[in-house]
Amino acid sequence: MSGGPKIYVAGHSGMVGSAIVRALQARSQKNIVTRSRKELDLTNQQSVHQFFDDEKPDQVYMAAAKVGGIHANDTFPADFIYENLIIEANVIAAAFQNKVKKLLFLGSSCIYPRESTQPIPEDALLSGALEPTNEPYAIAKIAGIKLCESFNRQYGESHGIDYRSVMPTNLYGPGDTYGSKNSHVIPALISRFHEAKIKRESIVDVWGTGEPRREFLHVDDMADASVFVMNLAREEYIESTSAMCAHINVGSGVDVSIKELAALIAHIVGYSGNINFDTAMPDGMPRKLMDSGLLGGFGWSSSIPLEAGLKNAYEDFCSYVQG
Repeated sequence: MSGGPKIYVAGHSGMVGSAIVRALQARSQKNIVTRSRKELDLTNQQSVHQFFDDEKPDQVYMAAAKVGGIHANDTFPADFIYENLIIEANVIAAAFQNKVKKLLFLGSSCIYPRESTQPIPEDALLSGALEPTNEPYAIAKIAGIKLCESFNRQYGESHGIDYRSVMPTNLYGPGDTYGSKNSHVIPALISRFHEAKIKRESIVDVWGTGEPRREFLHVDDMADASVFVMNLAREEYIESTSAMCAHINVGSGVDVSIKELAALIAHIVGYSGNINFDTAMPDGMPRKLMDSGLLGGFGWSSSIPLEAGLKNAYEDFCSYVQG
């Protein structure tokens, strides 16, 4: 069949998965396999193995996950660790058993210790205690990284498999989850400031002190980086990583305070009222900036500046509320 290798994008309806599909299509990739949650329950081992046995994909982008912000992670810790562990274990094991040679696992920057040096290098993994509010999710993502590394160590030479992991910084953009207590910070602020503008509210409350600093990456940049890493020459990838630290950070290289972020989003949305920071609510990690020097050395860098990306995200939100 024409159109290149047969590629399964797990989690294609999510923000990251849908961006990866767009990135593949932009590269004229025609042979893309997807399944909705209703069509394939990734927590069901038998169903996942049957899917791989039927479809026999050549490559897998592992973008399926249960995700959420601080509130969601802190409220549903059992759901976050269990569902993410079982999804990644099912997909990675089924991929191996069905002779999938190339797989890309998408992790999260929350895998790193709360008090990591900044910017955070890949080798900071497992060097200290995690942020308590998202520890269960982080542990599940660390397990996914180690699954990929372990399969490579045990079967890389004998079976020719090449399972890689990328660790994105905080993502945002089209397809995000808006207007929910489970939303991440950018979609939550976009939704809240838009609502306040429509209702002409004089003040908007924002969780925390506003002092923590965060790095943000537009999801289309993340998708571009994912395809880039998937297609790096195996020799180059192996030479630049190590068997037990083989993941690659993906970030923009720029961070802002939550206070600065809130002011920028309010400006883009057109909200001119006051912003109050609720210091009784949690801040999370004090700072989280990724060291993406390894990826930069391969020749990749982000191309969407934060303000332009936020304008795009707000346009997506407006389409969401209108339609």
